[in-house]
Amino acid sequence: MTNISHPAHAGAKTPTPPIAKQIPTSTTLHDDTRTDDYAWLREKENPEVLAYLNAENAYTNAILKPTEPFQETLYQEMLSRIQQTDLSVPYTLRGFQYFTRTEEGKQYPMHLRRRESENSPDELLLDLNQLAEGHSFLGLDTFAVSDDNQFLAYSTDITGFRQYTLEIKNLSTGTLLPFKAERVTSAAWASDNKTLFYTIEDEVSKRSYRLYRHVLGSATPDVLLFEETDERFRLDIERSRSGDYLFLASNSHTTSEVHHLRSNDPLGDFKLMAPREDNHEYYLDHHPDFASQGDTFLIRTNSLGRTFRLMSVGTSDARRENWRELIPNRPEVMLAGIASFRSHLAVYEREGGLPYIRLVSLGSSASSLLETSRRISFSEPAYNASLGVNPEFGQTHLRYEYQSFITPRSIYDYEVSTRESTLRKQQPVLGGYDPSLYVSQRLAATATDGAQIPISVVSRRSTPLDGSAPLLLYGYGSYGISIPVGFNSNRLSLLDRGVIFAIAHIRGGGELGKPWHDAGRMRNKRNTFTDFIAAAEFLIARKFTSQAKLVIEGGSAGGLLMGAVTNMRPDLFRIVISHVPFVDVLNTMLDASLPLTVGEYEEWGNPNLPGEYAYMKSYCPYTNLAATSYPTLLVKTGLNDSQVMYWEPAKYVAKLRTLKRDGNVLLFKINMGAGHGGASGRYDYLREIALDYAFLLTQLGIRE
Repeated sequence: MTNISHPAHAGAKTPTPPIAKQIPTSTTLHDDTRTDDYAWLREKENPEVLAYLNAENAYTNAILKPTEPFQETLYQEMLSRIQQTDLSVPYTLRGFQYFTRTEEGKQYPMHLRRRESENSPDELLLDLNQLAEGHSFLGLDTFAVSDDNQFLAYSTDITGFRQYTLEIKNLSTGTLLPFKAERVTSAAWASDNKTLFYTIEDEVSKRSYRLYRHVLGSATPDVLLFEETDERFRLDIERSRSGDYLFLASNSHTTSEVHHLRSNDPLGDFKLMAPREDNHEYYLDHHPDFASQGDTFLIRTNSLGRTFRLMSVGTSDARRENWRELIPNRPEVMLAGIASFRSHLAVYEREGGLPYIRLVSLGSSASSLLETSRRISFSEPAYNASLGVNPEFGQTHLRYEYQSFITPRSIYDYEVSTRESTLRKQQPVLGGYDPSLYVSQRLAATATDGAQIPISVVSRRSTPLDGSAPLLLYGYGSYGISIPVGFNSNRLSLLDRGVIFAIAHIRGGGELGKPWHDAGRMRNKRNTFTDFIAAAEFLIARKFTSQAKLVIEGGSAGGLLMGAVTNMRPDLFRIVISHVPFVDVLNTMLDASLPLTVGEYEEWGNPNLPGEYAYMKSYCPYTNLAATSYPTLLVKTGLNDSQVMYWEPAKYVAKLRTLKRDGNVLLFKINMGAGHGGASGRYDYLREIALDYAFLLTQLGIRE
């Protein structure tokens, strides 16, 4: 079936890349006949496919063999900055302090708690290192303790396929209950300490679609309470911050609806808040006595404005006609989230591409929330701020996190009554890190249609801005996700070698709210790619770098970005690093049996419709590969990826090898024991970063 040339021939001086045989498979849609020569690479159990993937790994290892000492240097350098034995800042919940501990030499954290009383011993809840024994991967998702502090519901994934198994641990005895649920996506306890609600995904499509109720000690099968039949929608169960309600949310990319149930009535029926309407998203929280007005639902809704507004309604008659506006829609401010507390609200906003946290006191009239509110101030030009872990509804402080390119991750407690922030912990950076040696900037490039594209940049102060420096430009631009301007001690290994780092906050992301997302999805998707190109050209024009030293990087939908811009402007970039790239857009979106496909018709379009098919075909990276010169490329994936199947980058690389008309390196690295997020262990992950950095630095001529 295949003809794979292996690189490890005895006596060979220069490794040769593997070449996969072409086996044409034709399809016709909308009078368009296409041939896919590499469709056979989807056969995961086919020994020929595994042989090809292993040959690609062997070739990559052979090419990178000379960089192994440099990889080790980078690994040890990055490791030396990390406080390997460390504790997280505890959070308080029902008389216990919960925290994690990492220990030198161990890949994963341990989850512990202690009673708030002095000299209370630590209680080990989960040791992820023990759970990972015998596995190359471990992921933890659900972590929920019952109201009486006696039972822990937790879910783990041991393959990287993001398919989680839910179990329940008796924290008094340390033993597992005779219960196990597969393919669990979310879980929440009722307040009776014996009823657990959980959602599961379809085994084939991986769509979260069913809600079950489990009662501890019950001999009867778990009860199926709800099934979502619309393939665009996914279910999620959660507890309100007050603890008084359970919320069952059913969401598509553009529409949502929520059912609610009193948490002290676990055998009752969920009630629908408001029926779904196309392009209407709403999300619930609850307050038992909001501004002295009684039991109240708080509703964040994008009715009358894509950037959302905040409403309230009494729980006794929550019909939509009774909703009352608390915070109006502000077109320039995205109301991205709220968290209710007994005495205040925390409002998470985005404005001008930056995040803000607004505190609203509930001691004054609820009809003037903005007038009585205040934002926590941040001084750096580019940063990331987010709400931290705040499990207690009655706490009088807000925990939040702050970081930037220069400031390490910092945990603060903001006391609402005094308006003072107290630093609880700043993540240590060992080795004498001096933030004054670095500088960050917030810039803007002009897109082809005049839109201003924010760019966040960081460099060492001594790095010249005369076009001679290398620059790594990162991008994503999909799903309304905002790429945070965060600190990464690993990145110092690039900055200290004179590499500038930048993020292009392009359309399709959420940096400027929902309208920014709308402007880069569906038939606006090409804006994402032209924005990134505009950002690259701007940085070159401003002498941050040159085409000969411009490196670009992205992953998943950001890998689609890498493939699209490389096809559009292969001359503009020196090196491309593409992680788990969504590069076979057309074929994937035509296959409704694959995970995520139908639900993502609202992000990319439905190719079964002729107009949307033609638009997607115009930018699909795999479809538009051509016989031309391409930059140096490193493409990475995981065999167990459930978000972007391994065969997308495999097909992309195989096809590109037959078309590229240059002598630049093309490498394909497959993690045979991980999924979409790469290695799960912290040391294994550092090894992956060391490989990436050694590759891009040596390609730039930096070898130490």
